[in-house]
Amino acid sequence: MFLARVIGEVVATVKHDHLGGRKLLLVQPVTPADAATGKVAIAVDAADSGPGDLVLVADEGNMAAQVLQCARGPIRTVIVGVVDRVDVGDLSGPNRGPRDRPARNGLRKSPS
Repeated sequence: MFLARVIGEVVATVKHDHLGGRKLLLVQPVTPADAATGKVAIAVDAADSGPGDLVLVADEGNMAAQVLQCARGPIRTVIVGVVDRVDVGDLSGPNRGPRDRPARNGLRKSPS
């Protein structure tokens, strides 16, 4: 999944049956600081979002099928949530890297 900003709408009068009745939006991937990154994509909207919204995007076919409750088909990228805010802690300290966070099961290996 990734964060994105909705930058536009896509209108397609002729499309695959799986896309019938679904809103298509253009999304620009962004960093947690809201800076554009990566390539613009077309996503099916499952969260009632619109232009300007910060959204959470799933980009995997099986997840798209589960979210849309349909058989796997031509849909891969789906907007699954509208993001209210992103909080990022201070990552500048000497002990703030991913190796310093405990593993989910408490069994993180120490760096060599």
